[in-house]
Amino acid sequence: MSLNEPPAERREVTVRRAPKFVPFLVLGALLGFAAAAVAAYAGPGDAEFDPGAVFGFLMITFGAAGAVLGAVVALLLDRRSVRKQERAVVESVPDSEPDTNPQD
Repeated sequence: MSLNEPPAERREVTVRRAPKFVPFLVLGALLGFAAAAVAAYAGPGDAEFDPGAVFGFLMITFGAAGAVLGAVVALLLDRRSVRKQERAVVESVPDSEPDTNPQD
């Protein structure tokens, strides 16, 4: 460490593993679509309604419900990660060599 380098700076930070919400929403919607397909095509058909139309209606409702359930699961996991967060001390270390631009 040379004399012109500043001393290392120490900070206390919070570390936690928070879930990403979008994958939970997408997975919930996909599970809702699968449940809609099972409900539309596995049951006895009705002569008045086309199975494709029933599937389309159920896909919208089950997909939205699945996305909401996925969001609830993500929120519960996020709440749990807040309770299990940890504190850590980090220290900045100055570079031993200056950065060079590889494009030059």
